[in-house]
Amino acid sequence: MLNIDSPKTTAALQLGEIYVTLAIEVILAVLIGLGLVAIGLDGAAWISGGIAAGAIVFSSYRIQGFDSLQPNRNARKAGQLLVGLTIGLSLQHSNLNVLSSQLLIFLGLPLFLMLSGVAIGSIYSRFEKIDLLSALLATTPGNIGVMASIAADYSKNTALVSLVQLMRFTTVIFVIPIIANVAVDRSTDNAVAAVVQKIVAVSWFDLCIACLLVAIALLAVYLGNKLKIPMAAFLGAIAVGLLFDAFLLVFPVSIDFQLPTFFNLIGQVLLGVTIGEYWGINPRLSSATIIRSLLPVVLMVLTAFLAALLIQRLTGWDWLTCVLVTAPGGSPEMIWIALTLHQDTDIVTAAHVIRLLTINLSLPLLLAIVPTINAETRH
Repeated sequence: MLNIDSPKTTAALQLGEIYVTLAIEVILAVLIGLGLVAIGLDGAAWISGGIAAGAIVFSSYRIQGFDSLQPNRNARKAGQLLVGLTIGLSLQHSNLNVLSSQLLIFLGLPLFLMLSGVAIGSIYSRFEKIDLLSALLATTPGNIGVMASIAADYSKNTALVSLVQLMRFTTVIFVIPIIANVAVDRSTDNAVAAVVQKIVAVSWFDLCIACLLVAIALLAVYLGNKLKIPMAAFLGAIAVGLLFDAFLLVFPVSIDFQLPTFFNLIGQVLLGVTIGEYWGINPRLSSATIIRSLLPVVLMVLTAFLAALLIQRLTGWDWLTCVLVTAPGGSPEMIWIALTLHQDTDIVTAAHVIRLLTINLSLPLLLAIVPTINAETRH
């Protein structure tokens, strides 16, 4: 007889609830994504669909009194793996040497964005009348979950940090694709039918290769986590894709392989779902607090456009490429938009990977400096 009160049974029920919830979110996200594709917003249709689905499902659960659910971080890691693998397979080794000539730009950009983030955080701290660390965690363009968890660990204003990060991320995810789709002429005739055709038209050979690469990427992610590499799921998958391309260059194997569309679609949906889940569980804040939180978001976006203008003047790169390089959104999402719209994926990838590493590696320094600043200010 099944004992429903046993720990093992409770854990199994909770796991089943997680999978059922994720399945509902994915189905809803695909339907919303198809609607966005139909109206021509295919640059980030599946990511946006995931955000909407996650928010709808978790908000519904909260209304029904289910407050124990938390954002599914494993789903986001799976999304990062699939999108990272696609990006790695799409990068051209012949272009990587060209990127070294712009190394100063790639190193200077995260420094500029971080200094701007500190300035914006300082302004927001005074404007919102909160402590400096909470403000900086809210305005640093990093991972939402990481920033919120750090705020919780240091007993800071976690709800406000999560809100500003969510608004920053969601604003960029929705605004940049609109700009991109305006800048690039794209036909919307039979767009949905074309997507369905790409999903169905996959050979068994491609499917087997894709599963093998996903398995290798999972191993790379496991090793990356052991080595404490930031965003191991994303960066490890990119590395696997690059190594596979290098393998094809070394050995005379005539394979022009790209990850099947179905894997790409699911990867993008999973990237968006977790962000939507954060919206669904975000505590209810006053309308005045929400309106004031727009200030740092607007300043971050304006700073990004200023950086894009400077980079375009220095490099002569395409304007849309510069915007994707400097956009303070999720790195996987911005790189994917560049890939979808046939922009300079190599440039956008290099910029965001360096930005990711710089921000994550500098967080310990930020956490060490801020208490000192606060102590000196009190004296």
